Amino acid sequence: MTDPETPRRRAPGLSPDERRAMIVRAALPLLATHGATVTTAQVARAAGIGEATVFRAFPDKDALLDACVAEALRPDTALSEVAAIPLDQPLGDRLAAAATALRAHLDRIGAVLAAAHAAGRPGRGQRDVPPVRDRASAREESADAVRAAVAALLAPEGDRLRLPADQLAALFLAVLVPSRTPLAGATPTPAELVDLFLHGALAPAEPEKDR
Repeated sequence: MTDPETPRRRAPGLSPDERRAMIVRAALPLLATHGATVTTAQVARAAGIGEATVFRAFPDKDALLDACVAEALRPDTALSEVAAIPLDQPLGDRLAAAATALRAHLDRIGAVLAAAHAAGRPGRGQRDVPPVRDRASAREESADAVRAAVAALLAPEGDRLRLPADQLAALFLAVLVPSRTPLAGATPTPAELVDLFLHGALAPAEPEKDR
C-alpha cells in the first residue's frame, strides 16, 4: 500500500509559473468548499503533488491564498465559457447559458473572498493582488470584456433588437448582477431572468371573446 506521506514525483515540464497556476487551480474549488480551513496538504492531494512542492511554489499558505484571490477575480474562465456558446442556439438558451457561467464566476469570487476574509486577508497588503487603482482598472476592463461577450451573443439578432447589442448587454448584466439584491432566499434562476429580460413583466393580453 502506498504511504500517503510519500512525496509525489514532480510533474515534468512545468515552469515555476505554470506550477503555481496548477496549484492555484487545484486550490480554488477547495476554498469554495472548505473556506479558510483548507490545508496545504489538501491542496497538494488535489493537485497530485507532494505538499513540499506547494511550499516551493508559495512561501506560505497566505501567499497561496493571495494568489487564489487574484485568480478568482479574473474573468477568463467565464469569458471562455460564454465565447463557446453556439450562436445557432435560440437566443434565450444562449443567454441562459451565459447567465449560468457568469453566476458561477461570481459565486467563486464570493467564496474565495469570504475565505480570504476569514483568514484575515481582506484585500490589503496582499502580495499577488495589485494596488487599489490597478484593481479598479482591472475591474473596469473585466466588466467591458464581459459586456462585449454578452453583446456578441445578442448580435445575431441585430435586426430584431430594440437597442444596440452593447446597451442591451449592459442592461442584461444589470438584471443578472444587481448591486444590491432584496431577494433573500428567492433568487430567480437564469432561465427566469432571461424570460423576464426578453419578454418583460406583463403577460400577453388575452384576446377579447366575441360578444
